[in-house]
Amino acid sequence: MIAGIFKLFSLILRLKFMATLNYENKKIIPDNDPTAESRKKDHIELAFRSRITQLDTRFYYEPFLSAHPTITDIPPINFLNKTFHAPMWVSSMTGGTEKARTINKNLARACGEFGFGMGLGSCRQLLYSDEFLPDFDVRQFMGNEIPLFANLGVAQIEKLFEQKEIGRIEILLKKLNADGLIVHVNPLQEWLQPEGDRFLYPPIETIKKLLNIAQFPIIVKEVGQGFGPESIKTLLQLPIAALDLAAAGGTNFSKLELLRSSEEQQNLFNAIAQLGHTAEEMVNWINFAHESSHLNIKCRQIIISGGITDFLDGYYLTQKIKIPAVYGQASAFLKYAQGDYSVLQKFISSQLEGLALAYAFLKIR
Repeated sequence: MIAGIFKLFSLILRLKFMATLNYENKKIIPDNDPTAESRKKDHIELAFRSRITQLDTRFYYEPFLSAHPTITDIPPINFLNKTFHAPMWVSSMTGGTEKARTINKNLARACGEFGFGMGLGSCRQLLYSDEFLPDFDVRQFMGNEIPLFANLGVAQIEKLFEQKEIGRIEILLKKLNADGLIVHVNPLQEWLQPEGDRFLYPPIETIKKLLNIAQFPIIVKEVGQGFGPESIKTLLQLPIAALDLAAAGGTNFSKLELLRSSEEQQNLFNAIAQLGHTAEEMVNWINFAHESSHLNIKCRQIIISGGITDFLDGYYLTQKIKIPAVYGQASAFLKYAQGDYSVLQKFISSQLEGLALAYAFLKIR
């Protein structure tokens, strides 16, 4: 019995010692997870709201193969003979308005800071006047390491040829210190625009004529409906610097112009304004064309724009295409570029962080 009492007494002393030791350790070891209690409470309260009902099936998620990335881990890309730090492209859409100067300045500053290229909105106003030049003269804000392209419609180029004034394009590029010219092709927009031009020649003829004399790089783009497979096949065989898809799904300038017209015109032409091709559709056609041995492909760089809502869309399409490509988000950038630069800066930083995550953990199916 005495032995039993002794064992019990020893156990009590041991438990008391351990309790004292634990208490002392709590005083010495700091709490390295001070938010644990509130976080676990959030987990309980949000668990039922966090169920995923529709998966993004474009990707394989590979969580074991990378550490958490930073935006500096995004692989650079050589595009338009310059190095991009991210596969992105900014298309400004404006000039000659009250906010245009702020918008273009902010966009150019972002291109310089984050390292990707920029295409200006239509520079038609600058062909015969410098009144709105400050709206477009943004090279100083982006530096010389990033490409800057001016922009004219194929209708203006057709007129310059007709008037024997095609040399005005070189003057325009020098004014802007631009690397080259974007030619936007927009027959539906011009037809539906109340003040629209009428083409005298097929756009492909005007572009070929310009290519024969141009001493500067040329990008060809549509304005929100994209290109069909025959147009893509034809354009890829021209020595253009890049093809900008401007696919359906983003801003549709044909629809925009129709909304400026009469109710009668809207009822008559609304159906045709709904036509177009998605970016993924065109990427598939481009891949097929580049795999065709009988085609003499000369254009080997693509700007994927139109309907790109976020970094996942951009990552998916630039990974899916078989040739070097960047992606554009014109309206998304425009939304954040109208005020203080820090707002645009924050938006782009978040997009790049998402893009870095995609490169680290996602593979396309």
